[in-house]
Amino acid sequence: MRKILNFALILMVMALATPTFAATDNSWNRVKASGKLVIGIDDAFPPLEFRNDKNELIGFDIDASRELGRRLGLKVEHIPTAWDGVVMSLKVKKFDCIWSGMSITPERQQEIAFTKPYIMEKQVIAVKTGNKRIKGLKDLGPNTVVGVQLGSTSEEALKSLGKTFKETKRYDKNTSAFLDLKIGRIDALAVDELVARYYLSQKPGEFVVLKEAMLSEPIGIGLRKEDVALRNKIQATLDQMYKDGTMRKISIKWFGEDITKWK
Repeated sequence: MRKILNFALILMVMALATPTFAATDNSWNRVKASGKLVIGIDDAFPPLEFRNDKNELIGFDIDASRELGRRLGLKVEHIPTAWDGVVMSLKVKKFDCIWSGMSITPERQQEIAFTKPYIMEKQVIAVKTGNKRIKGLKDLGPNTVVGVQLGSTSEEALKSLGKTFKETKRYDKNTSAFLDLKIGRIDALAVDELVARYYLSQKPGEFVVLKEAMLSEPIGIGLRKEDVALRNKIQATLDQMYKDGTMRKISIKWFGEDITKWK
């Protein structure tokens, strides 16, 4: 009987001593006290976030994050970051969250937490207009030079095709990749559909997107797993922005239609 009581006492002490995110989480209070929400982004990811001719940050995510900051009484600071290191930068607290068209994948969910998806995204292949060799995904193969952004889920989408390519060129930014596609250094570019559609609208007649997508994936805001209070505060505010039509308004501004998604 004494052994049972002792064991029960040990369990009680362990339960009290074991820290939990909920018990020790001051993430929202920390951000609130600082007066600003620091966000990691890829600043060459139109139309979600990119720079205009005046070098000003603009885009769907930029507008949405600034509106969220206004509602929370916070200044919003965007930190451009190399995409292949963005998760590690979040984990070492270079910024509070990643709000930059980030795909929610099982691999990333092992490292960080996400809000609910706010967009459903597709991974597609863009080619130069007039390309007679590549009409569909089946035409990609050993003779194809493909491009992709380093550290993006487009890399995983390419792997999912199970194909061997002549060469895979990796780029820090999609702007450089589209330039190479235009001048013929690559035959095809694996890219987020929203980015591809933006380039098609800005450069009419230069590129086309293959009809068949490689895969579909949800887009969300990434945060550290322990920052539960901050995630809940951001999510609650986003829910309000969705319900009152703000997200729809921003979506129509940048995409011409409402593509926001809430689960």
